[in-house]
Amino acid sequence: MATASRRRKQPELVRRTLLDCAARLALEQGLAAVTVQAVCEAAGVTKGGLFHHFASKQALIDAVVAELLEKLDADIEAAMATDPQPWGRFTRAYVTVTLDDLMLNQSSQWTALYISSLTEPSLRRVTAAWFAKFVERHRATDDDPTLEIVRLAADGVWLAGLLRDDGGPMPDLAGLRARLVAMTLAR
Repeated sequence: MATASRRRKQPELVRRTLLDCAARLALEQGLAAVTVQAVCEAAGVTKGGLFHHFASKQALIDAVVAELLEKLDADIEAAMATDPQPWGRFTRAYVTVTLDDLMLNQSSQWTALYISSLTEPSLRRVTAAWFAKFVERHRATDDDPTLEIVRLAADGVWLAGLLRDDGGPMPDLAGLRARLVAMTLAR
């Protein structure tokens, strides 16, 4: 049996596991379920191990949110890279990524992020700052009232889909996405 001094340590794997477990708990049970004890139990890590990687529960949650926003950023940038028309490119990518996520996976990590952002002021500020930077980066191509309306409508469609009763009718996401994207093509 290997002792702690002989066992090979894998700090990145432990950190990754902690982040994944915290995200899963938030998604499945809500942000209130993300306690130090619950994350440690789910990850099979001691509290000391968690605090070695994250100074506090809030630091862990902030890291989960930062990682989700980085992924969302990368998904939007990837969608933009395939779009040859500059005007409205960011908005089309935002609509596509937002509604594709809802169409493909009702219980995605974004769901936990968005719902938590609505109720937790610190997360709301982080998410709002991220979005404001993204919009600012694309001001030259997407600073138009119609494009802003399209982005807000995509948020509304996403929220309507999320809040529907289980078994209730789902909005025609593909049709709504197509209409919203079409609105970004007319100047």
